[in-house]
Amino acid sequence: MIYGIYRAATIAGLPLVEVLLRKRLKAGKEDNLRVGERRGISTRQRPAGKLVWAHAASVGESLSLLPLIEHMAARWPEMSFLVTTGTVTSAALMAERLPARAFHQFMPLDRPAWVRRFLDRWHPDLAIWAESELWPNMLIEMRKRGIPSILVNGRMSERSARRWKIAPGLARHLLGGFDSCLAQSLEERGRFASLGARNAKALGNLKFAAPPLPAREFDLALMRKNIAGRPVWLAASTHAPEEQWIAEAHRILKNRFPDLLTIIVPRHQTRGEEIEAELAKAGFAVTRRSTGLQVQPDTEIYLADTIGELGLFYRVAPLVFIGGSLIRHGGQNPLEPSRFGCAILHGPHMFNFAEIIGDYASHEASIEVSGIEGLAATAGRLLGDGEACARLGDSARLRAEAQAGVLDRVTEEISRFIEKPKARDGGRARA
Repeated sequence: MIYGIYRAATIAGLPLVEVLLRKRLKAGKEDNLRVGERRGISTRQRPAGKLVWAHAASVGESLSLLPLIEHMAARWPEMSFLVTTGTVTSAALMAERLPARAFHQFMPLDRPAWVRRFLDRWHPDLAIWAESELWPNMLIEMRKRGIPSILVNGRMSERSARRWKIAPGLARHLLGGFDSCLAQSLEERGRFASLGARNAKALGNLKFAAPPLPAREFDLALMRKNIAGRPVWLAASTHAPEEQWIAEAHRILKNRFPDLLTIIVPRHQTRGEEIEAELAKAGFAVTRRSTGLQVQPDTEIYLADTIGELGLFYRVAPLVFIGGSLIRHGGQNPLEPSRFGCAILHGPHMFNFAEIIGDYASHEASIEVSGIEGLAATAGRLLGDGEACARLGDSARLRAEAQAGVLDRVTEEISRFIEKPKARDGGRARA
């Protein structure tokens, strides 16, 4: 019943979908040269031989898939890999980092005709979806065609599970379409199983397997030269209004550290100009990286509104605040800075990474802060005590290395499906 309504709406709603696409193009949220891919149209030819399709929603999920794709490419050198995402930011990152024999396409929007067109084009031999992406039309069309599918790094919060239980039939229909469901934790495995997922297993979090984020050596040398021994801390992947709160914490900290440099990397780089204007109006000396400017001697806040450079800033900042955690967003990935031995601070709202942060807390590998004054007090203590900051960072690095075997476990599970025969549907997409 619910799926029937959804399917009818996605068919009849074509004019609204086209309006949405035009708005997203105007806002820079779609690639004008590749917008056809959102309709299932591609100028690229399918490579010969077996093709594994890996899908991730955006930057974080796609980065967690990268080591898995590299691992699979090394194990099965005859295979090709199609990687789909839904954002221009993730597309840019994948273009830089995908291994040989892997290529990127945008995920088509979930209209039946566009879904069929996409599958007719690529007819994958195996589909691997990451975390919590559940597009009904695509999943059901995949099942019709007998495409083996695996949900990897499955994420299901208690809140999401409660919502899905409102429509148990739909949940069972969608999740039951995956041949295997590999959850991040035992708790999430239980939630997936209760909603109808088959072969639900807890193999660990693939984010533990990701390599350290890269940085260009020239940029790193220049950044270190410009910082020139100044005390520095970083607020990574922030959301509004966290930038303003970080700036106010900087104002407090500057009484103790007059030459303090605060680096802010907003989660959404398109907000850079807006953030700069807000902070400048509040009296801060702001330098915005996307304008081409480096850190200046009088820069108080360096606003790094560029794509794919967090690895650079993790290498120069011994202390990192995790964005999205002072608001009810759920926090961003703490594993990325941990790999560099950064000391980790975060707010009270880290439910997107509850298991990881719980592990960090039990091993004294991160510190929770609350409010501007609490953030400033803890940051000031660590900036003023290099040994304590280093100990906290070392603990975080050890926790990030604790699940190194997850990649082998997930790859071994996938191997059961690599040679599995797949029925194919020769039907063509209809307009």
